[in-house]
Amino acid sequence: MKSETHIIGDGCSAMMLAARADELESHNLTVVKPEGAPTAKDHMLGFWNTPGLKYAERVSRKSWSNWSIITDSGEFKMSSNKHAYHVMHKTEFLQSCRIKAEMNDVKFIEQKESEQLRPKHVFDSRPPRANRNAMLQHFLGQEIEVERPVFDDSTAILMDFRVDQTHGMHFIYLLPFSPTRALVESTLFSTKILEDEFYVDSINQYLSSHYGVSPKEIIHQEKGVIPMGNLSRHDPQIPGLGANAGAIRPASGYTFVFMHQQIQRAIEDVNKGKKLKFKRPHKAVDVWMDGVLLTVLRHWPNQGPILFSRMAERLTGDEFIQFMSGKATWGIRMKVIMAMPKLPFIRGASKFIFSRPRKVVS
Repeated sequence: MKSETHIIGDGCSAMMLAARADELESHNLTVVKPEGAPTAKDHMLGFWNTPGLKYAERVSRKSWSNWSIITDSGEFKMSSNKHAYHVMHKTEFLQSCRIKAEMNDVKFIEQKESEQLRPKHVFDSRPPRANRNAMLQHFLGQEIEVERPVFDDSTAILMDFRVDQTHGMHFIYLLPFSPTRALVESTLFSTKILEDEFYVDSINQYLSSHYGVSPKEIIHQEKGVIPMGNLSRHDPQIPGLGANAGAIRPASGYTFVFMHQQIQRAIEDVNKGKKLKFKRPHKAVDVWMDGVLLTVLRHWPNQGPILFSRMAERLTGDEFIQFMSGKATWGIRMKVIMAMPKLPFIRGASKFIFSRPRKVVS
């Protein structure tokens, strides 16, 4: 007999699991939309097409086999013939998952309906809670069209640090869809979210300074906040899924591939006769390294451009993907460690080790 299993929330992790319900033969899945949940807004999701992500690759809008990190010192280019960097619209991905989920007999109900039922298993995919004064990755992006061809649409720019660094580590993320159209995001790592005007002005100044253009048309605007570091479950009484079960990579905010890894491992365990459970997908050593990196960026944000450019300089494209996707070998980790400026990291490691965890925001 199948176990009735409810997933609270209908975001990426819940829908990713629902789309694979046919692989959980011992569970009847139901996705529960929380009462008062905000209407989902579209935004871009980026990922490398590592093994198991073909279903996401099919709905991607564009991909790049080349990407770069840029500082005042120069441009550091990477590439991969095996794993391109893809971007897709979140709404399209969710819709594709829902179609497959409905084919797999997944039910979709409101929270009030769920309260009248008594499922054997409940998992919560709502966003986790951040600690007070937590480091945040916050951004505002615009998809723009400009009057003349200025973008190299063969290369995605993951980080361009040639912007104002006075409010924390700040960079531009630029995905060129064509020589005249691109998604341009102003992104900061800091503890304080700024007014929209700051991000918009940063985008306009960047385009003017480095491309000699201004937006002719703003096609779409998106913004968001990703909490970083150690997070707490949305409801301590309910087991989590996705970001609410530790899927967010602490120092990068990269989440999509880790949701996939988390769900993949859970499905494999269930099919080996184990209970359905969603575990944090990160290795302890990677969490520790991320903790040190976040400590450095919190106290010495001016080190950010140095850290990421050195990493890009020392690693191949495939090694960079392995490191970002939680598949790093010890050889790759040692390359990263040896590339880092030693004094800031020694000081950061000391602060991280001896710092006390802060209370969770209620």
